[in-house]
Amino acid sequence: MALSKLDNLYRQVILDHSAHPHHHGHLQQATNEIELRNPTCGDVLQLEVAVADGKISDVAFSGDGCTISQASASMMTDAVIGKTPAEAEQMVQVFSEMIIGDKPNLDLTVLGDASILEGVAKFPARIKCATLAWKALNNALTGDDGKGMAHLLSSHEE
Repeated sequence: MALSKLDNLYRQVILDHSAHPHHHGHLQQATNEIELRNPTCGDVLQLEVAVADGKISDVAFSGDGCTISQASASMMTDAVIGKTPAEAEQMVQVFSEMIIGDKPNLDLTVLGDASILEGVAKFPARIKCATLAWKALNNALTGDDGKGMAHLLSSHEE
């Protein structure tokens, strides 16, 4: 019974982030930006990041997508503001490992609300949806061409 109540709470947080996304829109002065698409379900995400004084000072996203992709993007933006690009890249790694269920003893506290998306690992068709914003963040910060970290996320999405 308690697990059911916890699941309902998590569902409500996901629905709230999707219906009322944080940092949705555009930045006046982004230093990094990228658009990624999930051809499987049609999600499209534009991500804009502002890095100042060695930290992510602001981030915004726009585009259309399913509840999971929009909620994940909202949670990701909350979690990375104030972090260095290196810290954010580490968060992408933790999120990726969490969402594919690779390592059971991860410190998920670094992800903030996004840690509640851990259950997506039970739904392989939704992994691409959940990782889209995180993959976009990594690519925007590193100028990644889709190999490196993006390849790590993609290899588990098939």
